[in-house]
Amino acid sequence: MAIKQELHSDLAVPPGEYLEEVIGELGMTKDELARRMGRPASKLSAIFNGTKAITPDTAMQLEKVVGVPANIWLGLESEYRLTLARKSEEEQLTEEIKLLTPFCYSELAKLGFVKKLSARREKVRELQRFFGVASLSSLSAKGVQQYQPAFRVGKTATAPMKPHAVASWLRMGELQAERIACEHFDRFALEGSLREIRAMTLQRPEQFQVRLHELLASCGVALLIVPHLPGTKAHGATFWLSREKAVLMLTIRGKWADIFWFSLFHELGHLLLHGWRDVFIEKDSVWPEQRIQEEQADLFARDILISPRDYDRFVKDGNFYPDRVVAFAREIGTDTGIVVGRLQHDGNLRQEWGNILRMRYEWKSEAVDV
Repeated sequence: MAIKQELHSDLAVPPGEYLEEVIGELGMTKDELARRMGRPASKLSAIFNGTKAITPDTAMQLEKVVGVPANIWLGLESEYRLTLARKSEEEQLTEEIKLLTPFCYSELAKLGFVKKLSARREKVRELQRFFGVASLSSLSAKGVQQYQPAFRVGKTATAPMKPHAVASWLRMGELQAERIACEHFDRFALEGSLREIRAMTLQRPEQFQVRLHELLASCGVALLIVPHLPGTKAHGATFWLSREKAVLMLTIRGKWADIFWFSLFHELGHLLLHGWRDVFIEKDSVWPEQRIQEEQADLFARDILISPRDYDRFVKDGNFYPDRVVAFAREIGTDTGIVVGRLQHDGNLRQEWGNILRMRYEWKSEAVDV
């Protein structure tokens, strides 16, 4: 008796169809098969139409009643279920094609985080590999914990951030951070490094960049300068790979040096002041449940860069001409642009005044191997 098997067929054929052929050749009815197996006919009906799977016990019974080995039935059942799964996956891939643009696939490919492909379904598979998920739909507010804040931000009316782009940006940082060797996170070591980090505000990136990365890594913090993606609108982010390793991501929006340093110390404030499970994404507006933490991190950064006593004394004097700003910055040992940025933020200088004293940074973006 020939038993047909169509391996890897696109047509999902339930084993029950083969069973009908077998009992037909034996001249056996479905009711007789049910009696011989000691099962209600209604139970076998579900097997015939494919809504109920053939279990090992059922396969053994069929072997005894119709003479076809149990492993054949289990093989047919396995192939049927696998074909259904493949069909379901193809439908899922088709549905998720629409997410390629929101997740910034083209930009990720240019940066080397995903492969440059032409077939859209293959791009979806590659994007699933990039995130390490079976379905892109799992990356939502109720999905993978690491990306929940991205989607929470995207739902706020005052936030122009695009959640899919933010999720891709966070994943870029996560993958790069995994490659950075760090000591175990040490809060006291990090606090002790703040003075040296502040002194770096007087240096150019080519002077401080390597030392800054090494210093933070020695405290258990992986520092990353990650290019922003369209729609992220983020200045920085902090999250944890484990209790022993923190990740601090920065992106240079506008390239202003004073914004870079404020963002850096703001993120350090989160690491020193707040819980290790928290994920913070810094943007131009804040969602209510994290407003207090954001204000605390702002105060931390503000007071580290310019002490309240020094700033109050300077503002009270009321002389904000360029030569006085330069002298004050030199006196307190910080970048002149940081003083200008603070004065602009507090309304003591108009936004267009003093920008000649602010420095812009240029950062080299490098693709990564995947």
